[in-house]
Amino acid sequence: MTIVSLENVEKIYTKGKESVEVLNDINLEIEEGDFIALMGPSGSGKTTLLNLIGGIDRPTGGRVVVGGQELAELSSKKLAKWRSEHIGFVFQLYNLLPVLSAQRNVELPLLLTNLSRKQRKKNAQLALQIVGLEDRGKHKPGELSGGQQQRVGIARAIVADPVLLVCDEPTGDLDRDNADEILDLLGILNREHGKTIIMVTHDPKAADHARHTLHLDKGQLVDQAA
Repeated sequence: MTIVSLENVEKIYTKGKESVEVLNDINLEIEEGDFIALMGPSGSGKTTLLNLIGGIDRPTGGRVVVGGQELAELSSKKLAKWRSEHIGFVFQLYNLLPVLSAQRNVELPLLLTNLSRKQRKKNAQLALQIVGLEDRGKHKPGELSGGQQQRVGIARAIVADPVLLVCDEPTGDLDRDNADEILDLLGILNREHGKTIIMVTHDPKAADHARHTLHLDKGQLVDQAA
C-alpha cells in the first residue's frame, strides 16, 4: 500500500522580489514498510521535501498525500493534530528539553492526546524499552551520552505509534559507533515494528541501512536506485 504520494510537487520561497525554487516537479510514491534514504548535496531540497511529507511545511504547487490524507485539505490546527498522531520526527540535534527527564521528554507528544497521565507514563516507558533505555527514564539529557540522547529522541518519535518516521540527519552529530547503533535501531523499527522511515543523510554508510536510496539535485529527483 502506498503511504506517501507526491504529485507534481514544487516549493518556491519568496523573499522580497526574489523567488527561489527549492523543489521542482517532484513525483514520488513510497510504500508502507519501506525504509528510504534521501541523499543529495547541500541545498538540493532534502530537508524541504522531508518537511512537506511531515506536514511541517506546505507545497507551493502539487499534491502531498500521506496515509490517504491530502495535507492541503487540513487547516493549520488540524494539520498540527494530524502530525502528532501520524508522524514521528527524529532530528540531528535531539531537541530534548534539558530540564525534563528522559521519560518526560518522551511523553511530550502525548500531551496533545486525550490519554491519562498514567497511560502517557506507561506508553513512554514502553517506548524507552523499545530503544533500550528503560533504565534511564529518570535521567535528564545532560546525564546521557549523545547516542543515548538520540535514542530518547527516537523513543519520543515512536511513542504515539506513528505510521511514518521522518529523520533529518539522525546520525549527523554522532561518532561512527553511536551512529551505527542508531542506524541498527532504525532498522529494527522498520523490520520488526513495521515503521515506514524516510531518512535524510549525507552519509553513504547510513544510506546502506535503508532499503532504497533516492537522490535529489537542484530540487529534482535525479535517479532512484535499490
